[in-house]
Amino acid sequence: MGTATVAPPEHVPPGSAPAGRRPALRRDGRYAGIFLAPSLVGLALFTLFPTAMALGISLFDWPVFGERKFLGWDNYSHLLSDPVFRRVVLNTALFVLLYVPLNVVISLGLAVWLGPAIKGRQAFRVLFFIPVMTPMVANVMVWRLLFQPGGLLDSGMQTWFGIDAPNFLGSSNWAMPAIVAMSVWQGFGYNFLVFSAALDQVPQSQLESAQIDGAGPLQRFRYVTWPMITPSLFFATTMTLITSFQVFAQPFILTQGGPGVSTQTIVMYVYNQGWQFLTMGLASAAGWVLFVIIMGITAIQFFGQKRWVHYDV
Repeated sequence: MGTATVAPPEHVPPGSAPAGRRPALRRDGRYAGIFLAPSLVGLALFTLFPTAMALGISLFDWPVFGERKFLGWDNYSHLLSDPVFRRVVLNTALFVLLYVPLNVVISLGLAVWLGPAIKGRQAFRVLFFIPVMTPMVANVMVWRLLFQPGGLLDSGMQTWFGIDAPNFLGSSNWAMPAIVAMSVWQGFGYNFLVFSAALDQVPQSQLESAQIDGAGPLQRFRYVTWPMITPSLFFATTMTLITSFQVFAQPFILTQGGPGVSTQTIVMYVYNQGWQFLTMGLASAAGWVLFVIIMGITAIQFFGQKRWVHYDV
């Protein structure tokens, strides 16, 4: 009897598919491209192309009507030397510094409080998320009625304490805190749901083991719960920072950027330059400054996440 000769297995380079699977992979790739095409076209038309156009327009004196003139970086130089724009940047930074920590702390605190032992937990979740679903303009108009002289807050303080409420929307000292308060009420529900979902994923067995070992509530949160929810904290903080730098509707409706320019933000500045003064070049330059600020802070967050975000818990 002859011995059968077994051919050695064909060497397949790492990362490559067998020959029989390659047509299937190419077919799947074509299908993926077909399904992704509408989103990619929309991204190119409504995001990438306008962004590139804004960069080009920012280098010109670009009135809506009239002759356009190339200026180079003069629009950016004007922004850096403009005291109004510097104040607008500080206003936006103040809003971010007040809004982001309050939003994260309140939403996380409420998510921790609404644990599995709380009755009516689902109803609270719906209740806290209602402001997020309500149109921003409607919310702002309601809060404007609350804040104005003779409004609910003023009448309540006069009735209960015999004093007049501050002129929240007419005082440069109170206008920004009023905008922050309204914005926190409007937006904390989204992060609340994110944190609530993250807390539900923490294994109860690990919390019970820590409790048996003598860990108190704060120690269990610090050493067990916190590391497991850091990815959600990173996501919520990053998204909240990005959206807070783009704040517009709240100050625009509540205070119109006043008193003076004490509550005017960068997006309001872009709006005013583009649609009130019709200086599209300067508006585009301000928009790109905002883009660079957001990208820089987001990049810092992504580099810094290695120090405190735990994906392998």
